[in-house]
Amino acid sequence: MPDDTEDRFVTLPGGTRVCYRTEGESGAPPILLIAGLAEDLTMWSERFVSALADTGFQVIRMDNRDCGRSTYATTPPPSTLRQLLARPRPDAYTLADMAADAAQLIEHLGLGPVHLVGRSMGGMIAQTVAARYPERTRSLTSLYSTTGHPKVGQPAASTMALLAAPPPRNRVQAVRAHLRMTAHLAGTGFPIDEAEETGHAVQTWNRTAGDGAAGTARQVQAIHASGDRTAEIARITAPTLVINGDRDLIVAPSGGDATAAAIPDARHVVIPGMGHHLPNALAPLVADHVVGHLERASA
Repeated sequence: MPDDTEDRFVTLPGGTRVCYRTEGESGAPPILLIAGLAEDLTMWSERFVSALADTGFQVIRMDNRDCGRSTYATTPPPSTLRQLLARPRPDAYTLADMAADAAQLIEHLGLGPVHLVGRSMGGMIAQTVAARYPERTRSLTSLYSTTGHPKVGQPAASTMALLAAPPPRNRVQAVRAHLRMTAHLAGTGFPIDEAEETGHAVQTWNRTAGDGAAGTARQVQAIHASGDRTAEIARITAPTLVINGDRDLIVAPSGGDATAAAIPDARHVVIPGMGHHLPNALAPLVADHVVGHLERASA
């Protein structure tokens, strides 16, 4: 069951109820971690979170809408055909709506400008916060994400086949599906630890407070409804670090290239052997890159 002593909640002005956690000393420079598609806040590697907190940062993790213990939308999810054709329903929310959730959480916590770190879809949300809310943004780190341009960052056919599988109906199926997908996405240099990943899958299943499959479909729809964001992220003025691997099978490395090219003065790091995953084994290396970036941005 969820640990209510760690999870905190706020109802934002638009009515979305967001669940979040904080680690590190209150008053330390704040980092907001924004997770990816269908990932709740527990999907962040504990070693990665600890590395940031132990370096002197306050780390805030949030459940995006339609995931974890945050609000699940009441609108119908898009059909499989709509998802395959990238044709969102008229009532779809967008990445801009999800970015507004993050910006309002920052305001609620009274944190002032924060360091944004987002991965995959969370990278898209973080990019949108940095573009639309520069006063809330101290720096941006975009992990294995993309710009929304249809010619970059596209998934491999093998990944699309896995994504087309029926959603899990119980915890055992959820663990199997997570292990299958993370093994596929992890890259050649950082194979998964099955015990670690089983723990992540169980926590996510236990913390899912709504229809997880419908929530994931609506998040996919938000990406489609947002289209190509290249022109928008070109307005980002915050110091930016783009990190991706060269073995990513769901957001092709061209997505990282395009992101770094679009954002003025962005620094780009490509990690050999890294796929679309941040396990404990990879956490120290990525944390070193992120901490160095935050320290430079704070100087």
